[in-house]
Amino acid sequence: QVQLVESGGGLVQAGGSLRLSCAASGSFWMINSMGWYRQAPGKQRELVATITRGGITNYADSVKGRFTLSRDNVKNTVYLQMNTLKPEDTAAYYCNGNALGTYGHLEVWGQGTLVTVSS
Repeated sequence: QVQLVESGGGLVQAGGSLRLSCAASGSFWMINSMGWYRQAPGKQRELVATITRGGITNYADSVKGRFTLSRDNVKNTVYLQMNTLKPEDTAAYYCNGNALGTYGHLEVWGQGTLVTVSS
C-alpha cells in the first residue's frame, strides 16, 4: 500500500557529511509525521529525528546541531543532512512515516540504509 524508499547511505570519514533521502509512494492521502531511526550492531533502534507535516522537528540530543531534517510535501520526501559525522553515528538508518488513507492510519518503515563512519 505504502512504500518508503531510502537512499544516500555509504562510507564516510569522521568529520564528513552525508545526505539521506526517503521517498514515500503508493496509496495514501497524505503522509503525516516522518522521521529517521537508527540501529547500531548490538543496540536497540533509536530515534534520530522526526518532522511533522508542518515542518516541526525533533532531534535526539546526540545529533542536535549536526543533523538537519527537512521535507518536501509535494514530493512526499524527507531529507536528513548529516554533518560532522562521528564513528558512533555508524548504523543502519531507517525511514519511518505515518500514512493516512482509505485504510486509516498506517505506520510504515523503509528497508534501511547503512551509514559507516570511519575514524
